[in-house]
Amino acid sequence: MTVAKNFSSDLRVWIDSTFAHWRGDLTGGLTAAVVALPLALAFAVASGVDPKAGLYTAIVAGTIAAVFGGSPVQITGPTGAMAVILVGIVAKYGIEKVWIAGVMGGIIQVALGVAKLGRLVKFIPYPVTAGFTNGIAVIIFCGQLNNFFGLQLPPSEHFLPGLWQTMTHLDGFNWAAIGLAAVVIVTKLFWTRITTAIPGSLVGLVLATAIASLFHLNVPMIGSLPQSLPQPQGIPHWNNFGLIQELINPALALAALGSIESLLSAVVADGMTVSEKHNSDRELIGQGLANIVVPFFGGIPATGAIARTAVNVRSGGKTRLSGVIHGIALAIIVLTLAPLAAQIPLAALAGILMVTSVRMIEWEAISLLMRATYSDFAVMILTWMVTIFFDLVLAVEVGLIAAGALFIKRMSELSLGKVPETEAFPPGVPLELSKQIAVYRVDGPVFFGAAERFVTFLRDEPEVKYLILRMRFVPNMDTTGLVAMEDIYHDLKRHDCRLLLSGLQPEVQKLLERTGLLDKIGRENCFGTTEAAIYALNPATTN
Repeated sequence: MTVAKNFSSDLRVWIDSTFAHWRGDLTGGLTAAVVALPLALAFAVASGVDPKAGLYTAIVAGTIAAVFGGSPVQITGPTGAMAVILVGIVAKYGIEKVWIAGVMGGIIQVALGVAKLGRLVKFIPYPVTAGFTNGIAVIIFCGQLNNFFGLQLPPSEHFLPGLWQTMTHLDGFNWAAIGLAAVVIVTKLFWTRITTAIPGSLVGLVLATAIASLFHLNVPMIGSLPQSLPQPQGIPHWNNFGLIQELINPALALAALGSIESLLSAVVADGMTVSEKHNSDRELIGQGLANIVVPFFGGIPATGAIARTAVNVRSGGKTRLSGVIHGIALAIIVLTLAPLAAQIPLAALAGILMVTSVRMIEWEAISLLMRATYSDFAVMILTWMVTIFFDLVLAVEVGLIAAGALFIKRMSELSLGKVPETEAFPPGVPLELSKQIAVYRVDGPVFFGAAERFVTFLRDEPEVKYLILRMRFVPNMDTTGLVAMEDIYHDLKRHDCRLLLSGLQPEVQKLLERTGLLDKIGRENCFGTTEAAIYALNPATTN
């Protein structure tokens, strides 16, 4: 009887839990689909491809990444970051070559996941991610000025020529297009004061489309969309090895950006939910598979989308089912509403992307970095500028190099410190002897730039005859630290200054022994404590 009661209770709990998950996933998936619809169209246009490619990408890539990815709540589709890279690739190579580059990028992502390199994104410094995110926002905003003003100019491969092209053709602006974009912008900004149940971007899109149709406004439209699901297709020239060589750089750029953006989105999602945390390596594999498959359905490379993922989580999405429902809902919308979507003005999509780009700028990060350290702020500005004037991948590379150089500089400054005489010397040390001894504390595994600092120290304090390095808090040492210590030893020797080591840890001592540096320094100059080293210099101080 008790067993039956327990079983009945467990079954009821399981049913309630499952129903709760289903209900949350259904709500989250449907809401994410509604938000994704205008963004998928807008980002496709921003990428320089047909709007249908954005919908097909959201359907196919969103479903595949939800099933095989490493984040249970991630929503995948076209994004602004990817659009920034794609618009240049499309302008230079054409859509067919973009498909090939997308497949190659997907293969690279899968390889990164199999090699378990997904966790490396956690080592990208915050100023770098803030810099390229803000740079992307500026590029998206300026890239939509063409549609905002109703100009029908061809997409440009690079940011500055495209901006200049728009600025030199402003005499041909379209007041109707500007008005429709303004309607969308105002609606998107203030709609949340009325309700948050329906996305403001969707309301603005419907409103602008209705106005354009009702008053027969002469503005550029999206154009006809196929009222059918994405169909499998072949990719021409796939076996052309020369073409694959030509596209390796765009493929690497797509893979790098797609990986970084997706993993950052997954990290953000982890912070918003108490459910299962993401698996970085599996997420790369899932995103890679999505990007391998989606070109065969006419789509474009995709990444995890932070805004849509956040909407999914806030609306109740808890499992992978929410991502699948998002894809199915978009497919149903394509089948039923494609003729209406063809009447959407491009200016309306521009308004959506302009507001999205302004919200992408990490104002809090800028304020924080300005208040924190000027060096970190400089790294963010550098990454920001390289993103805008060159490209995203180069921006991340330059940002990482700058951040790495800054880290090395800080390590050299913080890992070495002179110990005050009141703390360093035990009672009874003669004043004459204390003037001849300098005690430095070494913290951390290595001390970059140490040799150069001690050369300066010897020049400024020529009366010092004994240098004691307190190394109790150095757990290990790499080659850089080893070379620095050997340089210190030789410089001290040239200045008739004796080097003494105290508190050597076993790993460090073994390294010094293996390399022969310990014998050069002299085992008689190694002590367990700093006090023991000082006593050795003046036996009269011992008790």
